[in-house]
Amino acid sequence: MENSLRGYANADFDVANVMARALEVSSHSWEYGTAAEALLELHNPELSVFGDNPFPEDKLPSPLVADIPSLLYARQFIRVDNETLIDGDGAVGDPASLGVSALLLGQSDEDYLAAAQRQTDFILYQAPRFWNGAISHRENVVELWADFVYMAPPFIAYQAIASSNQSLLREAGGQCQLQQDILRPQASHNGSRGLWQHIVGPDEAQDLGLWATGNGWAAAGMMRVLATMLKWRPSSEWTFAQDKLKRSIIDILDGAAHAAKKGQPPLLYNYLDDGSWFGDAAATALVASVTYRMAVLAPEVTKERHITFADECRKAVVAHVNNTTGLVAPTVDSLDWKNRTPSEDGSPEGQSFAVMMFSAYRDYVS
Repeated sequence: MENSLRGYANADFDVANVMARALEVSSHSWEYGTAAEALLELHNPELSVFGDNPFPEDKLPSPLVADIPSLLYARQFIRVDNETLIDGDGAVGDPASLGVSALLLGQSDEDYLAAAQRQTDFILYQAPRFWNGAISHRENVVELWADFVYMAPPFIAYQAIASSNQSLLREAGGQCQLQQDILRPQASHNGSRGLWQHIVGPDEAQDLGLWATGNGWAAAGMMRVLATMLKWRPSSEWTFAQDKLKRSIIDILDGAAHAAKKGQPPLLYNYLDDGSWFGDAAATALVASVTYRMAVLAPEVTKERHITFADECRKAVVAHVNNTTGLVAPTVDSLDWKNRTPSEDGSPEGQSFAVMMFSAYRDYVS
Protein backbone atom coordinates (compact mmCIF):
# COMPACT_ATOMS: atom_id res chain seq x y z
CA MET A 1 0.00 0.00 0.00
CA GLU A 2 1.30 3.43 -0.88
CA ASN A 3 2.38 5.72 1.93
CA SER A 4 0.17 8.46 0.52
CA LEU A 5 -2.75 8.52 -1.85
CA ARG A 6 -2.41 12.18 -2.72
CA GLY A 7 -1.67 11.08 -6.26
CA TYR A 8 -5.20 9.76 -6.58
CA ALA A 9 -7.42 12.00 -8.65
CA ASN A 10 -9.06 14.76 -6.65
CA ALA A 11 -7.63 13.72 -3.28
CA ASP A 12 -7.66 16.89 -1.21
CA PHE A 13 -6.63 15.23 2.05
CA ASP A 14 -4.26 12.42 3.01
CA VAL A 15 -6.57 9.49 2.44
CA ALA A 16 -3.91 6.93 3.35
CA ASN A 17 -3.41 8.41 6.81
CA VAL A 18 -7.16 8.60 7.41
CA MET A 19 -7.59 4.97 6.36
CA ALA A 20 -4.63 3.85 8.45
CA ARG A 21 -6.16 5.48 11.51
CA ALA A 22 -9.48 3.75 10.82
CA LEU A 23 -7.74 0.38 10.86
CA GLU A 24 -5.79 1.28 13.97
CA VAL A 25 -8.73 2.38 16.12
CA SER A 26 -11.49 0.00 15.00
CA SER A 27 -12.36 -2.49 17.74
CA HIS A 28 -16.02 -3.50 17.33
CA SER A 29 -17.78 -5.72 14.82
CA TRP A 30 -19.47 -2.96 12.82
CA GLU A 31 -16.29 -0.90 12.81
CA TYR A 32 -14.36 -3.80 11.28
CA GLY A 33 -17.05 -4.29 8.66
CA THR A 34 -17.23 -0.60 7.80
CA ALA A 35 -13.44 -0.36 7.54
CA ALA A 36 -13.38 -3.41 5.26
CA GLU A 37 -15.96 -1.80 2.97
CA ALA A 38 -13.99 1.46 2.96
CA LEU A 39 -10.83 -0.45 1.98
CA LEU A 40 -12.67 -2.28 -0.80
CA GLU A 41 -14.12 0.90 -2.28
CA LEU A 42 -10.74 2.62 -2.01
CA HIS A 43 -8.36 0.02 -3.42
CA ASN A 44 -10.59 -2.35 -5.41
CA PRO A 45 -13.70 -0.44 -6.45
CA GLU A 46 -14.20 -2.89 -9.30
CA LEU A 47 -15.05 -5.58 -6.72
CA SER A 48 -17.55 -3.43 -4.85
CA VAL A 49 -21.18 -3.20 -5.90
CA PHE A 50 -20.31 0.22 -7.32
CA GLY A 51 -17.98 -1.29 -9.91
CA ASP A 52 -18.84 -1.41 -13.60
CA ASN A 53 -19.27 -5.18 -13.61
CA PRO A 54 -19.39 -6.45 -10.02
CA PHE A 55 -21.17 -9.68 -10.96
CA PRO A 56 -19.38 -11.30 -13.90
CA GLU A 57 -21.62 -13.92 -15.49
CA ASP A 58 -24.21 -13.01 -12.83
CA LYS A 59 -21.98 -14.38 -10.07
CA LEU A 60 -19.70 -13.01 -7.41
CA PRO A 61 -16.14 -12.29 -8.51
CA SER A 62 -13.34 -14.63 -7.43
CA PRO A 63 -10.47 -12.34 -6.43
CA LEU A 64 -7.00 -13.41 -5.42
CA VAL A 65 -7.22 -12.71 -1.70
CA ALA A 66 -3.54 -11.88 -1.35
CA ASP A 67 -4.06 -8.90 -3.67
CA ILE A 68 -7.07 -7.42 -1.87
CA PRO A 69 -6.28 -5.32 1.25
CA SER A 70 -9.93 -5.35 2.34
CA LEU A 71 -10.11 -9.14 2.45
CA LEU A 72 -6.75 -9.53 4.17
CA TYR A 73 -7.98 -7.11 6.82
CA ALA A 74 -11.45 -8.63 7.30
CA ARG A 75 -10.23 -12.21 7.34
CA GLN A 76 -8.55 -11.81 10.73
CA PHE A 77 -11.88 -11.02 12.42
CA ILE A 78 -14.26 -13.49 10.77
CA ARG A 79 -15.04 -16.70 12.63
CA VAL A 80 -15.78 -19.77 10.56
CA ASP A 81 -16.76 -21.93 13.55
CA ASN A 82 -19.62 -19.86 14.91
CA GLU A 83 -23.27 -19.07 14.32
CA THR A 84 -22.41 -15.47 13.49
CA LEU A 85 -19.35 -14.09 11.72
CA ILE A 86 -18.15 -12.27 14.84
CA ASP A 87 -19.46 -11.56 18.32
CA GLY A 88 -21.96 -8.74 17.93
CA ASP A 89 -22.37 -7.94 21.64
CA GLY A 90 -26.09 -8.68 21.40
CA ALA A 91 -26.62 -7.02 18.02
CA VAL A 92 -28.26 -8.97 15.20
CA GLY A 93 -27.07 -6.74 12.40
CA ASP A 94 -23.51 -5.76 13.31
CA PRO A 95 -21.78 -9.10 12.57
CA ALA A 96 -23.33 -9.03 9.10
CA SER A 97 -21.24 -5.95 8.30
CA LEU A 98 -18.44 -8.45 7.60
CA GLY A 99 -20.70 -10.53 5.37
CA VAL A 100 -19.61 -9.17 2.01
CA SER A 101 -16.00 -9.89 2.95
CA ALA A 102 -16.94 -13.42 4.03
CA LEU A 103 -18.68 -14.11 0.74
CA LEU A 104 -15.75 -12.82 -1.31
CA LEU A 105 -13.36 -14.90 0.79
CA GLY A 106 -15.73 -17.80 0.25
CA GLN A 107 -15.10 -17.81 -3.47
CA SER A 108 -11.80 -19.52 -2.71
CA ASP A 109 -12.50 -21.04 0.72
CA GLU A 110 -15.80 -22.83 1.35
CA ASP A 111 -15.48 -22.41 5.12
CA TYR A 112 -16.27 -18.72 4.66
CA LEU A 113 -19.25 -19.50 2.44
CA ALA A 114 -20.65 -21.79 5.12
CA ALA A 115 -20.05 -19.13 7.77
CA ALA A 116 -21.87 -16.55 5.66
CA GLN A 117 -24.81 -18.92 5.23
CA ARG A 118 -25.05 -19.43 8.99
CA GLN A 119 -25.01 -15.68 9.46
CA THR A 120 -27.81 -15.32 6.91
CA ASP A 121 -29.90 -18.00 8.61
CA PHE A 122 -29.42 -16.36 11.99
CA ILE A 123 -30.69 -13.02 10.73
CA LEU A 124 -33.63 -14.41 8.78
CA TYR A 125 -34.81 -17.22 11.03
CA GLN A 126 -33.61 -16.61 14.59
CA ALA A 127 -33.66 -12.85 15.10
CA PRO A 128 -36.85 -11.38 16.59
CA ARG A 129 -39.06 -9.23 14.39
CA PHE A 130 -41.24 -6.18 14.78
CA TRP A 131 -44.97 -6.56 14.30
CA ASN A 132 -44.66 -5.63 10.60
CA GLY A 133 -41.87 -8.14 9.89
CA ALA A 134 -38.92 -5.77 10.24
CA ILE A 135 -35.94 -7.64 11.71
CA SER A 136 -34.79 -6.46 15.12
CA HIS A 137 -31.30 -5.06 15.49
CA ARG A 138 -31.07 -6.56 18.98
CA GLU A 139 -31.19 -10.23 19.92
CA ASN A 140 -32.90 -9.97 23.32
CA VAL A 141 -35.55 -7.35 22.55
CA VAL A 142 -37.52 -6.30 19.48
CA GLU A 143 -35.83 -3.01 18.68
CA LEU A 144 -35.27 -1.34 15.33
CA TRP A 145 -32.18 0.78 14.65
CA ALA A 146 -31.44 2.85 11.56
CA ASP A 147 -27.89 1.46 11.77
CA PHE A 148 -29.20 -2.03 10.93
CA VAL A 149 -29.95 -1.02 7.35
CA TYR A 150 -26.25 -0.61 6.59
CA MET A 151 -25.22 -3.83 8.30
CA ALA A 152 -27.69 -6.52 7.24
CA PRO A 153 -29.62 -5.75 4.02
CA PRO A 154 -26.50 -5.17 1.86
CA PHE A 155 -25.13 -8.51 3.07
CA ILE A 156 -28.43 -10.28 2.44
CA ALA A 157 -28.48 -8.78 -1.05
CA TYR A 158 -24.93 -9.97 -1.71
CA GLN A 159 -25.80 -13.41 -0.38
CA ALA A 160 -28.66 -13.45 -2.87
CA ILE A 161 -26.18 -13.10 -5.72
CA ALA A 162 -23.89 -15.75 -4.22
CA SER A 163 -26.79 -18.22 -4.08
CA SER A 164 -28.59 -16.94 -7.19
CA ASN A 165 -31.69 -16.39 -5.07
CA GLN A 166 -33.98 -13.66 -6.35
CA SER A 167 -36.38 -14.07 -3.42
CA LEU A 168 -33.53 -13.30 -1.02
CA LEU A 169 -32.72 -10.12 -2.91
CA ARG A 170 -36.35 -9.07 -2.67
CA GLU A 171 -36.14 -9.72 1.07
CA ALA A 172 -33.15 -7.37 1.32
CA GLY A 173 -35.03 -4.59 -0.43
CA GLY A 174 -38.19 -5.36 1.50
CA GLN A 175 -36.41 -5.12 4.84
CA CYS A 176 -35.28 -1.60 3.96
CA GLN A 177 -38.90 -0.60 3.44
CA LEU A 178 -40.15 -2.38 6.57
CA GLN A 179 -37.51 -0.66 8.68
CA GLN A 180 -38.46 2.67 7.12
CA ASP A 181 -42.16 2.11 7.83
CA ILE A 182 -41.39 2.14 11.56
CA LEU A 183 -38.37 4.44 11.81
CA ARG A 184 -39.54 7.28 9.58
CA PRO A 185 -42.03 9.45 11.50
CA GLN A 186 -45.35 9.53 9.72
CA ALA A 187 -46.62 12.74 11.32
CA SER A 188 -43.89 15.01 9.97
CA HIS A 189 -45.01 17.32 7.16
CA ASN A 190 -42.06 19.66 6.87
CA GLY A 191 -38.86 19.39 4.86
CA SER A 192 -37.43 16.83 7.28
CA ARG A 193 -40.18 14.31 6.54
CA GLY A 194 -37.75 11.94 4.84
CA LEU A 195 -35.49 11.60 7.89
CA TRP A 196 -35.45 8.55 10.15
CA GLN A 197 -35.55 8.22 13.90
CA HIS A 198 -32.59 6.40 15.38
CA ILE A 199 -34.09 3.65 17.57
CA VAL A 200 -37.66 2.47 18.11
CA GLY A 201 -38.22 -0.13 20.81
CA PRO A 202 -39.57 -0.81 24.27
CA ASP A 203 -36.58 -0.14 26.50
CA GLU A 204 -34.48 2.77 27.66
CA ALA A 205 -32.34 2.65 24.51
CA GLN A 206 -35.19 4.11 22.42
CA ASP A 207 -34.06 7.27 20.62
CA LEU A 208 -36.70 9.03 18.55
CA GLY A 209 -34.33 11.80 17.51
CA LEU A 210 -33.22 12.33 13.92
CA TRP A 211 -29.64 11.21 14.51
CA ALA A 212 -27.41 12.29 11.63
CA THR A 213 -25.25 9.17 11.56
CA GLY A 214 -28.32 6.93 11.75
CA ASN A 215 -29.75 8.62 8.69
CA GLY A 216 -26.41 8.21 6.96
CA TRP A 217 -26.33 4.50 7.85
CA ALA A 218 -29.85 4.02 6.47
CA ALA A 219 -29.22 5.90 3.24
CA ALA A 220 -25.88 4.17 2.62
CA GLY A 221 -27.31 0.73 3.32
CA MET A 222 -30.24 1.23 0.97
CA MET A 223 -27.85 2.56 -1.64
CA ARG A 224 -25.75 -0.63 -1.51
CA VAL A 225 -28.90 -2.75 -1.91
CA LEU A 226 -29.95 -0.53 -4.83
CA ALA A 227 -26.54 -0.90 -6.48
CA THR A 228 -26.81 -4.68 -6.15
CA MET A 229 -30.25 -4.71 -7.77
CA LEU A 230 -29.14 -2.45 -10.59
CA LYS A 231 -25.92 -4.33 -11.36
CA TRP A 232 -27.22 -7.94 -11.19
CA ARG A 233 -28.77 -8.86 -14.52
CA PRO A 234 -31.75 -10.87 -13.13
CA SER A 235 -32.85 -7.86 -11.02
CA SER A 236 -31.74 -5.06 -13.32
CA GLU A 237 -35.30 -4.41 -14.49
CA TRP A 238 -37.00 -4.47 -11.08
CA THR A 239 -37.92 -0.85 -11.57
CA PHE A 240 -40.63 -0.74 -8.90
CA ALA A 241 -38.35 -2.00 -6.13
CA GLN A 242 -35.46 0.16 -7.37
CA ASP A 243 -37.62 3.28 -7.51
CA LYS A 244 -38.78 2.78 -3.93
CA LEU A 245 -35.17 2.61 -2.75
CA LYS A 246 -34.18 5.63 -4.82
CA ARG A 247 -37.03 7.67 -3.36
CA SER A 248 -36.19 6.66 0.21
CA ILE A 249 -32.52 7.57 -0.22
CA ILE A 250 -33.26 10.91 -1.85
CA ASP A 251 -35.79 11.71 0.87
CA ILE A 252 -33.05 11.36 3.48
CA LEU A 253 -30.67 13.53 1.47
CA ASP A 254 -33.39 16.16 1.04
CA GLY A 255 -34.17 16.04 4.75
CA ALA A 256 -30.52 16.54 5.66
CA ALA A 257 -30.19 19.40 3.20
CA HIS A 258 -33.36 21.02 4.55
CA ALA A 259 -31.93 20.85 8.07
CA ALA A 260 -28.69 22.40 6.83
CA LYS A 261 -30.58 25.38 5.42
CA LYS A 262 -31.93 26.18 8.88
CA GLY A 263 -28.60 27.48 10.10
CA GLN A 264 -26.44 24.38 10.24
CA PRO A 265 -22.71 24.89 10.68
CA PRO A 266 -20.59 23.53 7.81
CA LEU A 267 -20.76 20.13 9.53
CA LEU A 268 -24.21 18.58 10.00
CA TYR A 269 -25.62 18.68 13.51
CA ASN A 270 -25.39 15.41 15.44
CA TYR A 271 -29.20 15.50 15.56
CA LEU A 272 -30.12 17.04 12.26
CA ASP A 273 -33.07 19.16 13.33
CA ASP A 274 -31.63 20.36 16.64
CA GLY A 275 -29.34 23.36 16.47
CA SER A 276 -28.22 22.93 20.08
CA TRP A 277 -25.94 20.09 18.97
CA PHE A 278 -22.36 20.19 17.67
CA GLY A 279 -21.39 19.58 14.08
CA ASP A 280 -20.35 15.99 13.31
CA ALA A 281 -17.72 15.24 10.67
CA ALA A 282 -18.58 11.52 10.59
CA ALA A 283 -22.21 11.85 9.54
CA THR A 284 -21.35 14.71 7.19
CA ALA A 285 -18.85 12.52 5.34
CA LEU A 286 -21.28 9.61 5.04
CA VAL A 287 -24.09 11.78 3.69
CA ALA A 288 -21.71 13.26 1.11
CA SER A 289 -20.54 9.81 0.03
CA VAL A 290 -24.13 8.63 -0.49
CA THR A 291 -24.88 11.66 -2.65
CA TYR A 292 -21.92 11.13 -4.97
CA ARG A 293 -22.75 7.44 -5.33
CA MET A 294 -26.37 8.26 -6.13
CA ALA A 295 -25.25 10.72 -8.80
CA VAL A 296 -23.70 7.77 -10.63
CA LEU A 297 -26.27 5.09 -9.79
CA ALA A 298 -29.39 7.17 -10.27
CA PRO A 299 -28.62 10.45 -12.02
CA GLU A 300 -32.28 10.87 -12.94
CA VAL A 301 -33.20 11.53 -9.29
CA THR A 302 -29.96 13.15 -8.11
CA LYS A 303 -30.25 16.83 -8.92
CA GLU A 304 -27.77 19.68 -9.02
CA ARG A 305 -28.92 20.82 -5.58
CA HIS A 306 -27.88 17.45 -4.16
CA ILE A 307 -24.38 17.73 -5.63
CA THR A 308 -24.05 21.29 -4.37
CA PHE A 309 -24.99 20.09 -0.90
CA ALA A 310 -22.54 17.17 -1.12
CA ASP A 311 -19.74 19.49 -2.22
CA GLU A 312 -20.40 21.71 0.79
CA CYS A 313 -20.35 18.69 3.10
CA ARG A 314 -17.16 17.32 1.55
CA LYS A 315 -15.31 20.62 1.88
CA ALA A 316 -16.42 20.89 5.50
CA VAL A 317 -15.08 17.42 6.28
CA VAL A 318 -11.78 18.08 4.49
CA ALA A 319 -11.33 21.17 6.64
CA HIS A 320 -11.52 18.92 9.70
CA VAL A 321 -8.89 16.37 8.63
CA ASN A 322 -5.47 16.44 10.27
CA ASN A 323 -3.30 15.23 7.41
CA THR A 324 -0.38 14.48 9.70
CA THR A 325 -2.26 12.13 12.00
CA GLY A 326 -5.14 11.20 9.74
CA LEU A 327 -7.63 12.24 12.43
CA VAL A 328 -11.11 13.29 11.32
CA ALA A 329 -12.73 15.34 14.10
CA PRO A 330 -14.91 16.47 15.75
CA THR A 331 -17.33 13.57 15.65
CA VAL A 332 -20.01 12.05 17.80
CA ASP A 333 -18.90 9.41 20.28
CA SER A 334 -20.17 6.36 18.41
CA LEU A 335 -20.76 4.48 21.67
CA ASP A 336 -22.57 7.39 23.34
CA TRP A 337 -24.46 9.31 20.67
CA LYS A 338 -26.29 11.48 23.21
CA ASN A 339 -23.05 12.77 24.70
CA ARG A 340 -23.12 16.55 24.29
CA THR A 341 -19.33 16.75 24.15
CA PRO A 342 -17.95 16.05 20.68
CA SER A 343 -15.12 13.57 20.41
CA GLU A 344 -11.90 15.33 19.50
CA ASP A 345 -10.35 11.88 19.01
CA GLY A 346 -12.76 11.13 16.19
CA SER A 347 -14.46 7.78 15.77
CA PRO A 348 -13.50 4.58 13.95
CA GLU A 349 -16.54 4.70 11.69
CA GLY A 350 -15.99 8.40 11.02
CA GLN A 351 -12.51 7.61 9.71
CA SER A 352 -13.97 5.03 7.34
CA PHE A 353 -16.77 7.39 6.27
CA ALA A 354 -14.23 9.99 5.20
CA VAL A 355 -12.47 7.40 3.03
CA MET A 356 -15.81 6.36 1.53
CA MET A 357 -16.51 10.00 0.78
CA PHE A 358 -13.21 10.29 -1.07
CA SER A 359 -13.80 7.09 -3.06
CA ALA A 360 -17.34 8.11 -3.98
CA TYR A 361 -16.20 11.55 -5.09
CA ARG A 362 -13.28 10.08 -7.06
CA ASP A 363 -15.62 7.72 -8.89
CA TYR A 364 -18.18 10.47 -9.46
CA VAL A 365 -15.74 12.86 -11.17
CA SER A 366 -13.79 10.21 -13.08
